[in-house]
Amino acid sequence: MFAPQRREILLDRLDTDGRVVAKDIAAELGVTEDMIRRDLRELAAAGLCQRVYGGALPASPAVADYPARQSVAVDSKARVARTAAALIRPGTTALLDGGTTALAVARALPARLAATIVTHSPTIAAALAEHATVEVEVVGGRLFKHSVVTAGAAALESLAHISADVFLLGVTGVHPDAGLTTGDREEAAMKRALAARAGDTYVLASSEKIGTASGFPVLPLADVTGIVTDAPSDAPVMRALAKAGAHFLTAG
Repeated sequence: MFAPQRREILLDRLDTDGRVVAKDIAAELGVTEDMIRRDLRELAAAGLCQRVYGGALPASPAVADYPARQSVAVDSKARVARTAAALIRPGTTALLDGGTTALAVARALPARLAATIVTHSPTIAAALAEHATVEVEVVGGRLFKHSVVTAGAAALESLAHISADVFLLGVTGVHPDAGLTTGDREEAAMKRALAARAGDTYVLASSEKIGTASGFPVLPLADVTGIVTDAPSDAPVMRALAKAGAHFLTAG
């Protein structure tokens, strides 16, 4: 069997099963594990899978840079944003992550909402500057240009005195095995630190992120209050996520 044929099978298996175990598929195809690992390296280099120990998971399309993500799953993100915006109650303090879905949340907030929003996204802070009754606090630090958020030691230290009612967390992947993931190590650490400062954490998960994974773990599925998503509730991956400890808030 030629390499292009094997790689097509691997991609099909990732799509149908949500994972590839190198040892198992090598035995199934009658080839060596080294061949499968080489194929997975090539697919990962092309951004078509996320390599993990022993195999691979579907790669998230949300690891693209911020400008590219603005045109991905726009309608899905809008549905998630409308539902998530309702989690920010009058009089509360909310932490709002960076990213295009979080920006949609900021734009979906009611015009008369009186609340405090803390964010490490300059883009979101600028959008909320136009909101008459929302107080905005910005977390400083080194600007991570890929996602247009602050990160690093200074940003982490500035969170020490922040306490919030709710955190709306952005991730790039939500997978039954990998949990909640993102594409950068420092950004993952910042997300964990933000979650630690909030009473409840809800994940903003437009449908293209469900069943995919990125390189750096953020939190286990069971460690967040809920996942706001518009993915079909009867999809096999949703059932697998629920079995792994996820709770859902359906976005419509």
